[in-house]
Amino acid sequence: MAKVPTAVVAASGLVGGYAVARWSRKRQLGGAVLAVAGAAAAQRWRRQAGGAAAGALTAAYVAAFAGSHPLAKKVGAWPSVFGVAGAVALASWAVADRRSTDRAHRA
Repeated sequence: MAKVPTAVVAASGLVGGYAVARWSRKRQLGGAVLAVAGAAAAQRWRRQAGGAAAGALTAAYVAAFAGSHPLAKKVGAWPSVFGVAGAVALASWAVADRRSTDRAHRA
């Protein structure tokens, strides 16, 4: 069975964290979802792309979370969350997942 791409893990952490916080009305629970997915993605980023790439992608994940708040005031909560999740997913795919896929195809 193929591994779930890190792009999906990271995007799911951002979207899932917001959804859990909103629907449970417990921000800490949403934060836990966000943190667990971020940690899982970071660990895989490090294995797939190295420490520097993992650090940059982790910073992008945290920046996306923080940036979604002011962006939500302009475009709405869900569009903001989906926008930043898409941006992090794209970066994750470009830096980590694409490399893994390329190596698997060459093997």
